Amino acid sequence: MKVAVVGATGLVGGEILKVLAERNFPVTEIIPVASERSVGKQVEFKGKQYTVVGFDDAIKMQPNVAIFSAGGSTSLELAPKFAAAGITVVDNSSAWRMDPTKKLVVPEINAFTLTSEDKIIANPNCSTIQMVVVMNPLHKKYKIKRVVVSTYQSVTGTGKAAVDQLFAEREGRTDVPAVYPHKIDLNVLPHIDVFLDNGYTKEEMKMVNETKKIMLDDSIAVTATTVRIPTIGGHSEAVNIEFENDFDVEEVKNILANEEGIILQDDPKNFVYPMPINAHGKDEVFVGRIRRDETQPNTINMWIVADNLRKGAATNAVQIVEYLAKNNLI
Repeated sequence: MKVAVVGATGLVGGEILKVLAERNFPVTEIIPVASERSVGKQVEFKGKQYTVVGFDDAIKMQPNVAIFSAGGSTSLELAPKFAAAGITVVDNSSAWRMDPTKKLVVPEINAFTLTSEDKIIANPNCSTIQMVVVMNPLHKKYKIKRVVVSTYQSVTGTGKAAVDQLFAEREGRTDVPAVYPHKIDLNVLPHIDVFLDNGYTKEEMKMVNETKKIMLDDSIAVTATTVRIPTIGGHSEAVNIEFENDFDVEEVKNILANEEGIILQDDPKNFVYPMPINAHGKDEVFVGRIRRDETQPNTINMWIVADNLRKGAATNAVQIVEYLAKNNLI
């Protein structure tokens, strides 16, 4: 199987190459792709060096699938060109997520909706992915009515320039361009993506809208506050879920502990709970601090953590490709 990685020189693109190698995806040829300024650079895959090629050359090389992580504008322009050439695109940007003609996929939840006709498939927002992975088995059991989520998101979600800004500030250097409107080190910014007319940020509305689409249920009410914090290990979320039906806390823990792709870390007496420093480099979603909301019926609180570059981006995209390959859809 010939696999192109578009945006191969970026943070997520590099992670995609790493995940493909780690999971032993049956790649017969890897095609690293990037913009003109990166053409000719070398990237590593399974111990070998590969030369980055441009977009037009990548299409001519006819990969079976192209995993895009090159930004929304690039995806809007180029994904249709790859698709028109018969190449299946799995896109990590926000470009196609809410397009009603495109599937928005978390494999554990809705991969069954995919067909060979789906030539552009959207990979959801990182903060949405980890939340819905935990929500899905609970929705099946108790039916979710409403979700209130506050996120604590790593600077890696913004990209390499944000990581550079964080460490430059930490070292007292001023030679790195700022990507945030304020200092990020030793600070917290209640601001991810642009502010919209309704007072929410685009990131917050992504969580609202994407959740409904992935879960195939418009009745789930979601409200979000998304926050950037000076960490690099992953994203964390405080999630309050109201169900239609009552639940037993231990049963909730048991359901999550037995769900593939989820790791329960819930032993507060021994200081065991999910943290981004421990999720870093892992593909699973970690959940803990599970307790009943004592202020209203049928409601539970929990803490969800995942590496945003892995399950929140690269791993989820690769899992989509694995599903397509396994079911002969590419």
